[in-house]
Amino acid sequence: MVKKESLTSLKLLIFHFHATNTIIISFLPLYLKFKGLTGTEIGWVLAIGPFASIISQPFWGYLSDKYKTVKRMLILSTIGMLIISVIFFQMDSLLTILILGALFFFFSSPVGALSDSLAQRQAQQLKISFGSIRMWGSVGFAFSSLVVGEILTKFGIQVIVWPYVIIGTILLIIAFTISDVKSEEESTPVNLADISMLLKNKPFIFFLLFMMFITITHRANDSFIGIYITEVGGSEGLVGIAWFVGVISEAAVFAFAGLWFRKYSPITFVIIASILYCIRWFIYGMAPSPYFIISFQVLHGVTFGIFYIAAFDYVTKLIPNLLQSTGHLIFYSVMFGVSGIIGSMAGGKMIEAFGGQIMYLGMGLFTLLGIFCLLGYQIWMKRLEVKVKTAGT
Repeated sequence: MVKKESLTSLKLLIFHFHATNTIIISFLPLYLKFKGLTGTEIGWVLAIGPFASIISQPFWGYLSDKYKTVKRMLILSTIGMLIISVIFFQMDSLLTILILGALFFFFSSPVGALSDSLAQRQAQQLKISFGSIRMWGSVGFAFSSLVVGEILTKFGIQVIVWPYVIIGTILLIIAFTISDVKSEEESTPVNLADISMLLKNKPFIFFLLFMMFITITHRANDSFIGIYITEVGGSEGLVGIAWFVGVISEAAVFAFAGLWFRKYSPITFVIIASILYCIRWFIYGMAPSPYFIISFQVLHGVTFGIFYIAAFDYVTKLIPNLLQSTGHLIFYSVMFGVSGIIGSMAGGKMIEAFGGQIMYLGMGLFTLLGIFCLLGYQIWMKRLEVKVKTAGT
C-alpha cells in the first residue's frame, strides 16, 4: 500500500526535477548562444539530448522493470546527472559540449519519465488523478523559470550551473525518501524478449508515430521560444516570465484533470489538444513583441497539459502491466527524444535561415497534418474494437 508520506516525497521529487529541467529547457539555448554557437549548432546540441534519451530511457525503464525498483534507478540517474552537469557547463568547444551533453542527458532524461511512471502507479493504487501528482512538476517548473530567470538577468547567463546544481542536490536527497510501488506482477521476471510484446503492439506503435507530428513542434518550441522572445526584443527575465505563465496554466490543467478527464476517451483529448496546438503556433507566428507571446502562453497549459495527460493515460492502457516502466519510457523517448531531435535540428535550421515567425507558421502547418493522421487513427481504432467485439460474440 502506498503511504501518504511517500506521496508527499514523490510530489517534492517531481517539483524539484522539473525545477532543474526548467533551467535546461528555458535557458540552455541562451547559454549556448552566449558561448558563441550559431542557431544550427544550438540545434545540434539540443538534438543530442533527445538522441541520448532514445537509448537511455528504454535502458533505465528495462532495468526498473527487471529489478522491480524505480527508486534505485532514480537515485543512480540523479547522481550521474549532477556529476556530469558540473563538467558539461564548463565546456567551450562544440565537440566537447556535444560529448558531455550526450552523457549529461543519458542520466538526466530518465528522471522525469521514471518519476511520472511511479506517479501513475501510485495514482492507480490510491485511486486518485495522476494529474494531481504531476501538477507539482508544473509548479516546480513555474517557480524555477521565474526565480532562475531573474537570477540570470541580474548575474548573467554564465552562472547557470549554480542554480542547477543546488536544486539538483535537493532532488537527490528527496530521491532517497520515496518508496517503490509493488505491483501484482512483482514476482514475474522480465526479459529482453518481453520487449517484443511492445514492438508487435500495432496500436501502440502507430499512436507513437502519429503523435510525433504534434510533439515535434512542441519540442521545437521548447528549444527556441527563448531565442524567439529575444529575437522580438525580450530579455532572459521575460523568457522566465513566459515559461512561468505557461506552466502555471499547465499546473491548473493537471490539478483539475480528475474533474474533466474521464468524461471522454483519452484519444479525443489528444486530438482536441492537437487542434489547440495548431492555433497556438499560428498565433505565435504573428507575434509583434515578446509581450504578445507572453500573453498567449496560457495556451501552453491547454495544449501540453491536456495532450500529455491524455497521451500518457492512453499508452498506459495499450501496454501490459508487466512492462509499465519500459512502455512509459519508450513513450517518453519518442515524445521528448525522437521528436526532440527532429524538432531541435529542423527548428534550428529554420530560425537561422528564415527567423522565428516562419518557423512557427511552419510548425502550425505540420501540426495540421498530424491532426488528420490522429483522426484517421481514431477511426481505425474504433473499427478494430468493433471487430474484436464481433469476434468475441
